[in-house]
Amino acid sequence: MTQGSTLIDIAIKYGFLALMAGLIAFFGTMADGFLTPFSAVFILQSVAITGILALGVTATLVVGGFDLSIGAVATSALMLSAYVMVVWEQSAVTAVLLCLAMGAVVGLVNGLLIVKMKVPDLLATLGMMFLLVGLQRIPTQGRSISTGMTLSDGDVAKGHFSETFLMLGRHRVDFFAPNLVPLSVIFLVVIAVGVWLFLELTRHGRLMYAIGSNAQAASLAGTNVDRYKILAYMISGTLASFGGVLLAARLGRGDVASGNNLLLDSVAAALIGFAVLGASKPNAFGTAVGALFVGILLQGLTMMNAPYYTQDFVKGAVLVVALVFTFALSGRGGRGRG
Repeated sequence: MTQGSTLIDIAIKYGFLALMAGLIAFFGTMADGFLTPFSAVFILQSVAITGILALGVTATLVVGGFDLSIGAVATSALMLSAYVMVVWEQSAVTAVLLCLAMGAVVGLVNGLLIVKMKVPDLLATLGMMFLLVGLQRIPTQGRSISTGMTLSDGDVAKGHFSETFLMLGRHRVDFFAPNLVPLSVIFLVVIAVGVWLFLELTRHGRLMYAIGSNAQAASLAGTNVDRYKILAYMISGTLASFGGVLLAARLGRGDVASGNNLLLDSVAAALIGFAVLGASKPNAFGTAVGALFVGILLQGLTMMNAPYYTQDFVKGAVLVVALVFTFALSGRGGRGRG
């Protein structure tokens, strides 16, 4: 092994973490108050929903797919949960269960379109995204849902968001300090650990990785490829709908425009995860770190009063750098080792 290939290996494995540490140091120096517990909690809360959606995207990437409908699923769950409680006057439990069922059904339909109808994953989930974007606006004629709103027939909605439901997005638990850690962050950690354990330590997770690497070989080995692909999209849809529930609980209203950036941020987090510790593959740990990185980046730019219209450009530039670490350098490293 040459010295050059060793340096490339180090850059592949630790380069992104070094970039993340440098970013924290830069913002800590340039933005007053960045390195404070309050700022850290705000970052964690801001990435909780994005991270949950990104973990769903990761499940589809593992089987060689891609889900573009997650943002629309999350927004649909936001609107559905609000509609169930405010208009139908149902309980929080009913609202959450209906949203999770909706997400699972959307994932099932995506999976069937892809594996049974042979529609390419990008086209199938893109079509589903447009379908949901239109569908979620129909019941309220494009208006947001809030307590006491006037319905299309002139009546006033009598339902309300229950305190139990609002706790999902607003409650904080004691951790080194009273009311410090948002409950949504705990949900993210639990889901991330669960997805990591499933993908890395179970037979089903290993089979999903095998499908993503070579679906034909996995099929010849006796794996039910179609079933695992459908499962991946159902996981993605369910997690996206849960993210939408948390967003509705945080806002306390059904705002159809609130999930506009969820797709881009979630996809960025999932793809950045490829570069974490040189994994070069979709993985739950890397996705969680990628979501945290996006949150740190946006919080730092906001605290430095960077114009909002520059944030997507910066996110895109960072994503390109992360993908260079993942694919270009790993390709050179592989040739050097050969």
